[in-house]
Amino acid sequence: MSELPGSPTPPAGFWIRAVALLIDVLVWSVVRLSLDVVAGRLWRQEIEGSPFFQAMLGFFTLLFTALYTAVLHALDGQTLGKLAVGVRVIAVDGERLPFGAALLRWLAFWFSLVPLGLGFVMAGLRRDKRALHDLIAGSRVERTPAPRAGRSASTGVDESAAAGLP
Repeated sequence: MSELPGSPTPPAGFWIRAVALLIDVLVWSVVRLSLDVVAGRLWRQEIEGSPFFQAMLGFFTLLFTALYTAVLHALDGQTLGKLAVGVRVIAVDGERLPFGAALLRWLAFWFSLVPLGLGFVMAGLRRDKRALHDLIAGSRVERTPAPRAGRSASTGVDESAAAGLP
């Protein structure tokens, strides 16, 4: 059962969240590699070993990670990693996380790394499974509710009613 009152689904624990993060880091890495390849093809040798280019590549990768995380959390609570493992981010009250809170959660994510990732370890130690960045942003991560029988998981439409069946 959930540790938060009014929550119909249990909180997502440390390990499931770690797997989701690993998948998201893979997405970020593919984007960074893609930026590197595209820039290399466009500017060729001018960028090799250029500190300015490396800084810009880092900046655009960081910008991507911020927008990817904040926008997807604000829209539906799930990045690709969270979608793959069946968890989502919501506000503590169970509502959709506003964009400002989602961006704050992304910023606070970096504080969870210091020192030694203890902000993440909190998710494994707390009964409500909230990490430091969840506490700062007023969010929580829960397992995605299973779709109800007769409803399409992707559309939410009652398929038997749509087909004219009782």
